[in-house]
This record gives sequence, C-alpha cells and structure tokens, in this order.
Amino acid sequence: MFSPVRPAAAVACLITLSFPPSAWAQDGTPTREAAPAIESITGADLRADLFFLAGDEMRGRLAGSPEGRLASAFIKSRFERLGLTPVGPGGSYYHNFNVVQAEVGEDNGLVVHYADGLTISKERGQEFYPLRESGSGAAGGQVVFAGFGISAPELGHDDYGGGVAGKVVLILDHEPEETDPESAFDGLVTSEASAAYRKLAAAQEAGAVAALLVTDVHNHPEPGNFSAEAAGYWPETVRRGGRYTLESRLNRIRIPAVRISTALAESLVAGTGRALAELAGGAETEGGAAPISLPGLEAMVSADVRREVHTARNVVGLIEGSDPELKDEWVIICAHFDHDGADGGVIYNGADDDGSGTVALIEIAEAYAEAARRGEGPRRSVLLAAWDFEEKGLLGAWAYAENPLHPLEQTVAVLNMDMIGRNEEVVVGGGRRFRGLDIQSSESNDNAINILGTTRSDDLLSEVQRANGEIGLDLRFRYDNHPIQLLRRSDHWPFMQVGVPALFYHTGLHPDYHRQDDIPERINYEKLEKVVRLVYQTSWSLAQRPSGPARISIR
Repeated sequence: MFSPVRPAAAVACLITLSFPPSAWAQDGTPTREAAPAIESITGADLRADLFFLAGDEMRGRLAGSPEGRLASAFIKSRFERLGLTPVGPGGSYYHNFNVVQAEVGEDNGLVVHYADGLTISKERGQEFYPLRESGSGAAGGQVVFAGFGISAPELGHDDYGGGVAGKVVLILDHEPEETDPESAFDGLVTSEASAAYRKLAAAQEAGAVAALLVTDVHNHPEPGNFSAEAAGYWPETVRRGGRYTLESRLNRIRIPAVRISTALAESLVAGTGRALAELAGGAETEGGAAPISLPGLEAMVSADVRREVHTARNVVGLIEGSDPELKDEWVIICAHFDHDGADGGVIYNGADDDGSGTVALIEIAEAYAEAARRGEGPRRSVLLAAWDFEEKGLLGAWAYAENPLHPLEQTVAVLNMDMIGRNEEVVVGGGRRFRGLDIQSSESNDNAINILGTTRSDDLLSEVQRANGEIGLDLRFRYDNHPIQLLRRSDHWPFMQVGVPALFYHTGLHPDYHRQDDIPERINYEKLEKVVRLVYQTSWSLAQRPSGPARISIR
C-alpha cells in the first residue's frame, strides 16, 4: 500500500474528523441514521457536471483518446479540490496500467499431418486465424482433445488432468452446463473461467505447446462463413479505437494459439470414430473430462501477433476513516468514465453510459467532503474510483483488482454505478443488445432501479434495502442469474471474482444505449438524485457498521 503525502487541503478536512453517532445500536441492531450531508446531493449539481462531461466537445470520451484523458483530468481536479487523499503511486490521483492492442503479422501458418500420411498446409483465413491472446512463435506435436480447456481448482474442475505435456490441445469455446441455472460455474452467467486467455494460460501451465480453439457445436451453431469471420476478427480498418487487453494478461501467454473452423476440427477428430459434437457433449463432465489423444495426428502451429502497449489511468481519491481500528478497511464506490467516442460527425456522448455514474461519483465525493468539514467522517475509509477502459472489457477495474492499492482482504465492499440516469425500456425489435429481456415500457420503470449482486451477499441485500427506507425507489432484483449477462458486464465483476461483496446499481438498458442519442438532455435528474443518495446512504452504512459484510464465495 502507498502512503503518499497529503495536500494541505486534505489535511484541513481530515483533522476535524470526530466519531459521528453510530448507525448501529449497542445490541448490534442497525438504525436508520441518515448519512451526513446527503441533502447536498442534488439533481441540479449532477446536471451541471453531466452537460460538461457528456457534451459534444468531449467527443464521447473514447478510451485512450485525448478527450478520455481530459475526462480523467477533470475528475482528478475535482477530487483534489475536495481534499481527497491521493493514494496512487507517488502521491498521485492516478492508478496507471498498461493495455495492449494486438496486430497480426505475416508469419502465420497451420500444418496438419494425418495418420494416413496426408499433410495439409493452411494460410491465415483459410480454416484458421491466430487469436489476439496468442503468443508469437511456432510449436508442434501430437494433438489432444482437452474438452473445454478449463482449469478451475476453486470449482473442482480440470480438463488438463494429465496427458497434454508437449502436445497441441484442441479445446472448445465457452464452458460446461452453460444453459443450466444451477451450473457450478456461474449459472446462466458466462464464467470468468471460460475466458480465452485463461484457457490458454491453463493449457500452457499444463505443458501444452500450442492450442487450437473451436466452436462448441453441441451448444452453438458453427459459423456460416469462416473466411468472413476470420476477416472480421482481423479487419483492415480498425473502428473506434479497436480492441485492447491488459498487458499483464498477455505477458503470461507464450504458446501460439489459433481458432480453427469446425470443418477442420471434424477432420482432426475423425480418427476417434466420433463426431466433434459427440466429443463436445462428452466434455460436459463434472470435474472435467480426461484428455483424448487423436490417433496419429500431429500439428505445427505458427502465430505472429504483435503487441502495441499503451498506458491508461484510473482516477482514485480516498476519504480517510476516523476510527483507528476500522480505517484500514475500505469501501469502494466506483463508476467508469470512458465511452464509445465519435465516428466522424456522429458523437456517442455516453450521458447515461456512464456519464451518469461518473458525475454521481463526484457528487458523492462532495457529500463525504462536506460531512468531513462538519466533523462527521466515516469510520472506515472510502475510496472513490473512476475506471478507464470499461468499454474495452472492464480493463480499468480488472487492473485494480489484479494490482490493488490496498489489500483486497481489507476491502469490505464495492458499490458500482453504471447507467443510473434513465428508465429501463425494451421495445419490440430492439435487436440482440436486448436479447433475453422482457418487453417493457419506460413508464413501468419510472421509479425503478435494478440492483445486481445481492444473491451473492445477504449482507449487501439488507444494507441496500435499509438505505432505501427514506428514499423510496422501487428496488428490483431480477438480473443476477440471467442470460442477458448484466452481472458480468460492468466494473463490480472483477471484484466478485476475488471474493469482495459487490453491488451493481443500474437503472436499465434503453433504446439509446450505445447510440448517439444517449445525451444529457434525456437524463431523468430527479430520479438520478434519488439513486445517488441511495448509493451514498448504502456506502455510509457500510462504512459505519461494526463488522464488514461476509466475503462471497468464488464459484
């Protein structure tokens, strides 16, 4: 952990702290003490900040763009003015991390030697293409079918139970039991264990020298045009910033890895006397399936993937706790400030996604600063965190979860705000963005907010319900185990993967989601004020309670 020098303004706020009246009675029963300075959170203040942050001049705050950097500087300046303690390296308000853009090179190839003596050689786009997560280099050996390619000891699952050292592994996309709400992984939510880079890291750890990935055809239809898919994966023109991965992840992977067509995969497994779908179905085995050798089959895999490194930055500021015994425990309140940028003259302003959460973060910081000025600081410390690169895969939050500024064992809860300024609205013909959601009108959600993460933490469920007592929002708990995958689509998710209790505050998707009409004029500021007060009240109660919420299980 870092112990930076505090600016004078922060000292002026913090030296006046005293112990506020407890929100918990002596017998441990929670009371409904209003968070101090909660009245300072107003729709007018939120509106003023959002018209700047999501204005056309900010051109959609694309991750890695000058406007994205300006947004982080704006948040930093507000944290500094409020006297929050800078807890980044060197006494900074920034938590830096590196991201990588991958580019495909020229030296990519796949050669297969069949048992009958036939040898085939393929070029990129012709039955295979290299993965962005791939290491660069060439390696070959006997081919082994290794099911879903998952190694998850915490789930008691291992598809690499011996027999893959020195081999090329053929592995399936996704995970077992993916349509089962009671799946040991994450129910209907796609688990982190099925991420491609985790599968490759697991294969490498088990001794595999290369990997071939293919569609799990028993659960998903095979691509209709593999060549078109290959061209789309490595497009000639990169649109709106391209794709990124954390450098720390890619540095782990050295083996070459490619995706192959289902037609090619069928020819590879033919020697077993079983079709690919049959083998894939057999991989749906509790605890993991044993690797299956493909008789007489060898493959040489060459991948040429080049990595361009960029530096990104989260913005972090701390309200230090007043209780000498609890101040080393942190509550994190967070939102992401990046969005989708602009495409020529079309600007994706991102007022709701996630300008609404970002201005809420600033407003909550102001409420905590005002409480501190009154001598009513929280017992625990509260970290205000604005994440970068959320739209590129939650990378800012993942970077923090993998390299935290304070031990995660001492992080008692994470409260994440993403799209909290509108009403959920799902219209007929809304498209795949809303697949799995019921048709519903904006009016039916006028006072509603979705709260996700409560099925993992009874403590947080109780806290948010109690915090809502005087605020009166319609709390809806419907999306934790749901095919829409909302639970894994925002910045609380990385923290849940390491056992930190977390809540996701989300007023819902709507037709302007990731469209150019997500503008400040369409935000419901009266509702936004209530939501922000709910988050602040919840965080205050968490910062005051005698003991933190129970850690959550990692499935």
